[in-house]
Amino acid sequence: MHTESEAILDLSSIAEQTTEGERIFVAAVNASGRQCDTENVQVQRGRFMRIRFEAIGCLLLLCVCRTADPAEPNRPSALIGYNEHRTNLPGGRLPNVSTNRAMLVKGDGSERRLLATDLADESGAWTQFAGWSPDGKTAIIGRGWESVENAKWEEEHKTFRFTPEGWRYDTYLVDVTTGRAENVTAVERVSFYNSGLFFWPSDPKKLGFTALIGGNSQPFSMDRDGRNKVDLTKNSSGFAYGFSSSRDGSRISYHENYQVYLADSDGSHRVHVQTGLPFNFAPAWSPDGQWVLFVSGEHYNCHPHIVRADGTGLKKLADRAGYRGVTEFLDVPDFHGGSSDTPVWSADGAAVFYTAKVGNNVELFRVTLTGTSEQLTQSAEVTLHYHPKPSPDGNWIVYGSKRNGIRNLFLMRLKDRSEHRLTDLPFGHAAMHAHWQPAALTE
Repeated sequence: MHTESEAILDLSSIAEQTTEGERIFVAAVNASGRQCDTENVQVQRGRFMRIRFEAIGCLLLLCVCRTADPAEPNRPSALIGYNEHRTNLPGGRLPNVSTNRAMLVKGDGSERRLLATDLADESGAWTQFAGWSPDGKTAIIGRGWESVENAKWEEEHKTFRFTPEGWRYDTYLVDVTTGRAENVTAVERVSFYNSGLFFWPSDPKKLGFTALIGGNSQPFSMDRDGRNKVDLTKNSSGFAYGFSSSRDGSRISYHENYQVYLADSDGSHRVHVQTGLPFNFAPAWSPDGQWVLFVSGEHYNCHPHIVRADGTGLKKLADRAGYRGVTEFLDVPDFHGGSSDTPVWSADGAAVFYTAKVGNNVELFRVTLTGTSEQLTQSAEVTLHYHPKPSPDGNWIVYGSKRNGIRNLFLMRLKDRSEHRLTDLPFGHAAMHAHWQPAALTE
């Protein structure tokens, strides 16, 4: 199993390697999403081209003979942050994942644009959309870098090697209107690899994140300006991540060595959730703070479970029917095995959305807390859905879907299950990891 930050670990430069004769169009768009210039570049097999982005006042949008559809009525107007990357470039993970860029698009399909392009300011650097501030004005953007030498070693040994010389990952807060970026994890730095940042619920002046220290991942809290970083598991030597806070900010959860723990916000009064199973992953608090959702079972054979906030009342909600819980995000061999596809709470906390296997498909489901499950999608053969996220008002859900070999984002209106395409990428490209802007939505 892999967290979202693990899934796009090495997304860097804009160098692209293509098959002979493939034509790559690099469109420059301004902040309103209108095209202002297009450069047509042809490259040959086995060659890498680094494209300089020098269009003043423009954001750059990678596309292949595609234009955004006009805005559709009766769809939400809030922004959705997500990521786009290449999937089929030869050479393993790095040549593909290094093309990842943080994106924004409105729920009606308009105003698709790149965000924080200046953070990918060197070869081997990438950006990743990772979340929002509670007021929807600030985006959480990961900025990473990996050396070519380290990536080569990882491919040869089929495992990650995190060192300060070979890796850097920091998390920025980016104003979506002005583009101003703050590297809060670099202030009073505790690690070269800092991910999983979130705004602490009920306290806009506090943040949570996860830092890699001495080979162990550890959850931290810090002030909004990046100061006063506090290790919340300083007495533990385990590998802890999947860190989140309850909505009132009083409790935290995380998994350590694939066991789920609950604690007070300062890390005290830690409770081990006893499942009797070896693999427990990705705990998430219900909106009312009364329950914690996670997957439990064997690695690659785990299912949605809930437990009360005090660690009691463990209950299995649904079975994923043989689905491994991992969606492949590349079309070339990937030694890491893909991106975790974990269940999420509905906006009102009365149900859980998850994905499960149905024949040769992976379909989208909703299950109540009493265990009543319903299938939301009925898809064409070999369709694979992934990463569902409900809108803040509970009327819509955005999710990824691999159809005819292409990974795009789709919206569903839950009251009538009508589906709308959000992105329209061509073969060899992918859209993933959608995050709704926390703002009022239109019906």
